Amino acid sequence: MGKIQALKLLVFFVRFLKLLTATTMRFLKLRTFQIPATTSFRCRFIVTTCRAVVLPRFGGPDVLELRPDVPIPDLKPTEVLVRTRAVSINPLDTRMRSGYGRSIFEPLLPLILGRDVSGEVAATGASVRSLSVGQEVFGALHPTAVRGTYADYAILKEDELTLKPVSISHVEASAIPFAALTAWRALKSTARIAEGQRILVVGGGGAVGFAAIQLCVAAGCHVSTTCGSQTLERVLAAGAEQAVDYTSEDIESVLKGNFDAVLDTIGALETERVGINLLKRGGYYMTLQGEAASLCDRYGLTVGLPAATAMLLKKQLQYRFSHGIEYSWTYMRADAEGLYEISNLSEAGKLKIPVDKTFPITEVREAHEVKDKRQIPGKVVLELD
Repeated sequence: MGKIQALKLLVFFVRFLKLLTATTMRFLKLRTFQIPATTSFRCRFIVTTCRAVVLPRFGGPDVLELRPDVPIPDLKPTEVLVRTRAVSINPLDTRMRSGYGRSIFEPLLPLILGRDVSGEVAATGASVRSLSVGQEVFGALHPTAVRGTYADYAILKEDELTLKPVSISHVEASAIPFAALTAWRALKSTARIAEGQRILVVGGGGAVGFAAIQLCVAAGCHVSTTCGSQTLERVLAAGAEQAVDYTSEDIESVLKGNFDAVLDTIGALETERVGINLLKRGGYYMTLQGEAASLCDRYGLTVGLPAATAMLLKKQLQYRFSHGIEYSWTYMRADAEGLYEISNLSEAGKLKIPVDKTFPITEVREAHEVKDKRQIPGKVVLELD
């Protein structure tokens, strides 16, 4: 074959490949770009847009919009692109949708809700070493993240993800990380619980409280909890040695006190008073309901943040001198070691959070509505096909 014929054949072959690629991409409805050898990420392919549930303004479930072509930002070196399979709805999601944290988030609207995620790695940043494309992972974003996980593709940092336990589904996995890491931060990072200690979990029927009970049991602690009558059997089955129905029993007279740590997931004035009175000297009281966000929403960041800091410091000093205990507001924060341990406990069947109902992502408004109306007490999960 002559050089001219060979060149014509090569040109025809290249044009054919371009046509085939373009046709395939239109069929898949994905837009891609070529990746040079010096690229800063590793992947099979990169999508540039995807479906996502967008919050354009604060309000009820009806403000949520499922948009088909939301841009996906470029990955930073330490970030991972996750093909989302399931995300759970946390109380933070419904509160943010209604305006909680508006002092922080309102200037950043529209934003994407969602903290938990379970799915597969679609791409990794150049500095990512512990994860690779195709692996099944689960994890959770920080509470202040603007681009959440209610999307076909979510972006998380490497230390916010770990391998999903093989023994559980994506739906089951998506219910665990945010709640379990919130409990882990309080119990392990703040109180530093140890074997043999007595721990009280106020509100053990919720996701954070339920995870806390199981973390305490795994650490060899003696756990007591308060909950409603509908979750008494569930918390006892999870390992709580004593469960008090707060609707019909007097908590202080039943529990007797001398706890090493109290995790208060309710954060009401009465539960704070009771929790602190039940602690022994040197114990830790930790509440999920800190005042920082609410004060900032009320007075703005300039006034609200210093006011919250002053309030926290006042309570810390007050209870240190009056009761000899440590007082703190606790929040979820990324913890690679904690997430790895949570994954191991889940794999071993020692940590699970029941999922009461699932919805397709297309029914996100309905899912938020049932959570707002408290029609489903347990976890609700959104599935993405």
